[in-house]
Amino acid sequence: MYTDQNLTCAECNATFTFSADEQQVFTQKGYRDRPRRCPDCRPARKASGQSGQSSRGGYSYSRGTQSDREMHSATCAQCGQETLVPFMPSGGRPVYCRDCFAAQRN
Repeated sequence: MYTDQNLTCAECNATFTFSADEQQVFTQKGYRDRPRRCPDCRPARKASGQSGQSSRGGYSYSRGTQSDREMHSATCAQCGQETLVPFMPSGGRPVYCRDCFAAQRN
């Protein structure tokens, strides 16, 4: 079903083999895309901290850490406690503090 494929690394332009076994593992893990980087460049990419970035429609974004986000003050709709949220509350939907949000999900 799977056959070895020769791919070109997006970082160093080296040719590398995407083996049939690797393809099977990728499929089992639910990955839809082939690797873009060779085995030598993958760890360097992960170490640079850019592995958490995604690209959708030509735009890149990164979730970053909570300290990187602009936080906004809001009042929890359930307990009335003042809380900080990573989005601008619009007033049309309830906003919950961390504890009440977790309780809502369970």
